[in-house]
Amino acid sequence: MSVPRIAVAYGDGIGPEIMTATLEILTAAGAQLAYDTIEVGEKVYRQGILTGIAPESWEILQRNRIFLKAPITTPQGGGFNSLNVTIRKTLGLFANVRPCKSYAPYVASHFPKLDLVIVRENEEDLYAGIEHQQTTEVVQCLKLVSRPGCENIIRYAFEYARANNRKEVTCMTKDNIMKLTDGLFHRIFDEIAQEYPDISTRHLIIDIGSALLADRPENFEVIVTLNLYGDIIST
Repeated sequence: MSVPRIAVAYGDGIGPEIMTATLEILTAAGAQLAYDTIEVGEKVYRQGILTGIAPESWEILQRNRIFLKAPITTPQGGGFNSLNVTIRKTLGLFANVRPCKSYAPYVASHFPKLDLVIVRENEEDLYAGIEHQQTTEVVQCLKLVSRPGCENIIRYAFEYARANNRKEVTCMTKDNIMKLTDGLFHRIFDEIAQEYPDISTRHLIIDIGSALLADRPENFEVIVTLNLYGDIIST
């Protein structure tokens, strides 16, 4: 039996410390893995490679198909583009699945019954990173939401719920204000929900949903939402 090979990036800042500890844990746990270390992020960008990842690193990622990555620097307000976004869009990583689970009583928690999963769309929305200068005083960021993108992530959330014996999927948007973009996401959620009569559904406006999530997270099982909202509520 061949040992799976994992592409590993130690990242920037506290990344090397985190990755070293992670690999020590995997080794102690007896994980049968082999590692190919690749250099990505700020150091690569400073070498003149504007994507932040060298061609040979892309080849390793494509070959191994598993990537363990520590935090990578993304400059604020300028500089090079987010490597995380580049990797997601290049490799078609549309689903960002973020489990949130309490391990009480072993780890103290105010929410001992917490066990939810946030399924975040990973390629579109404002995180597509499409910005331009309209005038000397106005800049614009485009919020892109497509029917295929919505269908992919919403169906993924329902399939995840069914495969993991989750009984409810909650959709969160701001379609009372963004009626076309978030409205499309909500409408497609309602359409796809008809294909899963065994799973309960509900829709919440993101601000109200976030308040309920902070107050009573044990009342949620699976949440599916757009890119920016999913990043905020899962952090």
